[in-house]
Amino acid sequence: MDKAEIVEKVNHFLSEEFEVEKEFITPDAELKDTLQLDSLDYVDLVVILESNFHFKVQASDFQGIVTFQNLYDYIFSKVQADQD
Repeated sequence: MDKAEIVEKVNHFLSEEFEVEKEFITPDAELKDTLQLDSLDYVDLVVILESNFHFKVQASDFQGIVTFQNLYDYIFSKVQADQD
């Protein structure tokens, strides 16, 4: 799976799950503010990532994820690691 496929897939399920218009989901937008995430929403986000991309998310992994681009890069690195 390449980065473009990841971005498309992530944007689709985030807009559906968190009821946010796709045009607000941009690489430099802040994840927490755009999706209006609270602590329970982060749990939902982790479950969605794990079920869609088939890797385990560690809580510490989210410390550096601020923007959607950070999230895309994180997912891409995990997917690439699983393919190696």
